[in-house]
Amino acid sequence: MSVGDSETVDGSSSEPHLPAPDDWPRAFGEASWWPFVAALGAAAIYTGFGLWLVFLQGWAALPEMAGAAVIVLGVVVFIAGLYGWLYQAFIAHFWNRPGDAAKFRWGMILFLATEVATFGTGFVYYFFIRVGPWPPGELPHLLTSLVAANTAILITSSFTLHFAHTALRDGNRQRFRTLLGTTVVLGVVFLAGQAYEYFQFVVTEGFGLASGPFYSAFFGLTGLHGLHVLLGVVLLLILFVRGIAGQFSADRHTSVATVTMYWHFVDAVWIFLVTTLYVGAVV
Repeated sequence: MSVGDSETVDGSSSEPHLPAPDDWPRAFGEASWWPFVAALGAAAIYTGFGLWLVFLQGWAALPEMAGAAVIVLGVVVFIAGLYGWLYQAFIAHFWNRPGDAAKFRWGMILFLATEVATFGTGFVYYFFIRVGPWPPGELPHLLTSLVAANTAILITSSFTLHFAHTALRDGNRQRFRTLLGTTVVLGVVFLAGQAYEYFQFVVTEGFGLASGPFYSAFFGLTGLHGLHVLLGVVLLLILFVRGIAGQFSADRHTSVATVTMYWHFVDAVWIFLVTTLYVGAVV
């Protein structure tokens, strides 16, 4: 995914490889182990959710916390792999490695296209349920002030990130760091709000992933979106730390541009989620 670091593109480079030749046989050319570490972490996250679903279906042989433990382990491994991948490819050699800004932007566009397909499968499942007898059982009170507040927070975060990027391109690094830090805080607040919403549904009202077709769609889609917001917060935090360390400038901001594209995409998906899942379920 993501993030290159240079706008000073002259189309040439003196290095035949990305800066990862020391931990990979040179015959393989441009490569790194870190994407495989990140992929293992992502696979563990999916496996953990699978174990969790199996436990909810009453498989007594499975320890109660097995799914949660695998999910937590997967998140840690995934973040470690992501950090190592980004550090090795883009951060460690930031000041002495030219790059191709257009290439990285197109890479992000292709990545987001795959994300459309990923979310699309979940929405197709929900629409399939929605065209059947409705409602398919008791529904919780979905349109709450918490959802409205979370939506406002996420939309605001897109504006703060946009103006942070604009400030960087104008050479105002202090405003860039301030607005970028604000975006990180807003992302964390959104995640806290979603965690509280889940607490209300699962603990207070007794609804869970296995409570029916609607709930599997609801928790599947909102959970998938929440994971993407978490990934976005991690990427924003990396940008913030790099900004504090002095990286990025008016001419070198491809990482900021690509992460901004990702964050706007996550914001757009949430608006579509609220429209179809929250509002669409009660109209």
